[in-house]
Amino acid sequence: MHKTINSYRIESNRLKSVDYAFPNWFFVTICTENHKSFFGNIKSGNMNYSSIGEIVKEEWWLTNVVRKNVDLDEFVIMPNHIHGIVIINSGGKSDFVGSGLPKMTQRVISTDTHVTLKANSLGAIIGQFKSVCTKRIHSLYHNDFKWQPNYYEHIIRGQKDLERIRNYILQNPSKWEKDKFYMNTI
Repeated sequence: MHKTINSYRIESNRLKSVDYAFPNWFFVTICTENHKSFFGNIKSGNMNYSSIGEIVKEEWWLTNVVRKNVDLDEFVIMPNHIHGIVIINSGGKSDFVGSGLPKMTQRVISTDTHVTLKANSLGAIIGQFKSVCTKRIHSLYHNDFKWQPNYYEHIIRGQKDLERIRNYILQNPSKWEKDKFYMNTI
């Protein structure tokens, strides 16, 4: 029996009831493949970027420049992953926080190329970010660089949730040695 390309398709973990292109605030975590440290290192609670980390930082900042429907809030680039708040709006500045959906935990979302993504959706935005970073990084002959095919997302549920996540992001470098991904860097 021959397998078709769809037999290798990763099923999406996105909620069927959520339009990921609809205005909302999202907390995302994007990791390198096998949590390999490419982005730099942390010393005394401060991130020191490698050339790859500088590319990732530049492209993250450009995310809302090249997309009218996106704003960015707090973010941090760690040695092997990124945490950030992505705000999808309707083309102007957004002050919308939370959607009234039931509270959910952080979930894994696929940016696999075999998954059809809706234009201007969170998955499309993250997929484009990962793609442009990878192209720039590979152009510097760092061909061993890869992202995990998935990313984590959490819909932010209001001001308390937003403040908790902002604090987590801001404190992340100072807690690096206690991070579950730290062991992959030593």
